[in-house]
Amino acid sequence: MIAAIVIPGVICAGLLIYILIMKHQLRVMRRELERTAEFDYDRHLLISLFDKDVNDLAGEINKSIDHQKKLKMETEQAELSLRQSVSDIAHDLRTPLAVIKGDLQLILRDDGISENCRGYAGICLEKTERLKEMCDEFFELAVLESESGTVDVGKINLTNLLMSFIAENEGMIRLSGLEPEISLPPKTVFVHGDTQLVGRMLGNLLGNVLKYSHEFFTLTLTEDGCLTISNPISMNIPEPERLFERTYRADRARGGKGAGLGLYIVKLLAQKQGAEVSADVKDDMLSVRIKFLCAE
Repeated sequence: MIAAIVIPGVICAGLLIYILIMKHQLRVMRRELERTAEFDYDRHLLISLFDKDVNDLAGEINKSIDHQKKLKMETEQAELSLRQSVSDIAHDLRTPLAVIKGDLQLILRDDGISENCRGYAGICLEKTERLKEMCDEFFELAVLESESGTVDVGKINLTNLLMSFIAENEGMIRLSGLEPEISLPPKTVFVHGDTQLVGRMLGNLLGNVLKYSHEFFTLTLTEDGCLTISNPISMNIPEPERLFERTYRADRARGGKGAGLGLYIVKLLAQKQGAEVSADVKDDMLSVRIKFLCAE
């Protein structure tokens, strides 16, 4: 009678111990999976399990990790190849487009052509300039996305940089019929950044304003390193933050001019310098902000 009671008790105790060990092994496996995820799946599950079935499961997980790693490498290689192709195509197109643009400008200087021909040549020149601009954007984007590592940023005088930029581009701004409203703080603003990259950002932002603005635009810098460029817009932009996405179509929100990569490039350049970008629309005014890290 006693033996009949003891044997089931031993079995239950053994089963309980087995379950506890199994739960412990599963927790170990979960921690290993978390560590593997932290290493971007560039490691296997490094565990030794007492149960053959669970051991087999760990082996299959490792095979799946190997497969994911292979797919990741293939995807990265395909993206690299695509960027290189885009860069090569854009670079190859820039030279003939420059030649076409030059020839069209010469044609327009000829007093002997008819007004109809002059009109057609003017339209061709405008389309050529847009196509060249698109090639330039694609080329710059391919270069930026293929560049690895961080930028060696330093302390720069953002106030002086903005003043110089506006002075250099005053003629182009006036020719576009825009009236700039500049607001700078009395105190000189120093930020962490790269002079060349900030210049490229300003160029893209100004290009965006010249294309889609009318009458005026405002440029405001605050002492905390926040640069804001605002301009009136005539189109509806329900999701302003999406303007910084590469896949956001410009022709649905920005009139279809150019490749629509200008603000995405601004975002990439900002990230390389530790800055943040944002955008909003209020009272038919689009505001793009860049928050730089202040430097003492």
